[in-house]
Amino acid sequence: MPELPEVETIARALRAGGRGHQGVVGARVARVEVLWPKSIAEPDAAAFAQGLRGAVLAHVGRRGKFLVLAWRAAGFLLVHLRMSGDLVVLEPGEPLPRHTRWALYFDDGRVLAFDNPRKFGRAWWVDDPQRVLGRLGPEPLDPVLTPDIFYHRLQKHRRGIKPLLMEQTFLAGLGNIYTDEALHRARIHPQTPAHCLNPSQAERLLTAIRAVLHAGIAANGASIDWMYRGGAFQNTFRVYHRQGEPCPVCGTPIARIRVGGRSTHYCPQCQPWLRCDGEIGD
Repeated sequence: MPELPEVETIARALRAGGRGHQGVVGARVARVEVLWPKSIAEPDAAAFAQGLRGAVLAHVGRRGKFLVLAWRAAGFLLVHLRMSGDLVVLEPGEPLPRHTRWALYFDDGRVLAFDNPRKFGRAWWVDDPQRVLGRLGPEPLDPVLTPDIFYHRLQKHRRGIKPLLMEQTFLAGLGNIYTDEALHRARIHPQTPAHCLNPSQAERLLTAIRAVLHAGIAANGASIDWMYRGGAFQNTFRVYHRQGEPCPVCGTPIARIRVGGRSTHYCPQCQPWLRCDGEIGD
């Protein structure tokens, strides 16, 4: 958290406006302030500030859970929000958020602040973004990722389907929330070994992943605590954080288990444990 829909919402707001502010594409950096140098993964804080000073923002995009800010004839600012990060646009004279780790001051008086209470988020200032992003798996919303390609990728892995979907080198952008929601829509138990899914189940899962991501983006992401605000997808959760509540499909109480060290929510009736032969397991 934030996951793909939350990061996409932030990118869209920075690019075209939203979350109460106009977009910042075209803005020129007049000054850079680094308040917590460890939030800069690459290079050091001084080189980070020097590289961005005077740069003009050309485009804001997203790759997986990374924000990708491209600057005219300068470089790329990559930001991973991790658990609690956010990029916040401030109007002239507006105070910095309490947990600001670095801030870009634009010529027009506005500020782009990296608010990061838990200090896990990181930023990279690089010439080639592929040095950081190159190991990421395919984008789940990319039409190049066909059901057949997805199925054959699953066949290479014997680990549980939920931990695999959250592995960013396998598929870029999914986290705990949208994985639980997608697996429920696809009627797949979160501990099912990935290679056990047949082509029909793989296609159903890919369709479910795309459905929950599109729904999350349309709702500006999910807001479940103080770390990310402005989203509404939490109002339509089927299973996530709903343990003990009735499944919206069958009425069975939602169960909570740990899978791959992560809290996991699913419906025991809609998502039965299946053996690789397709039979319901014990």
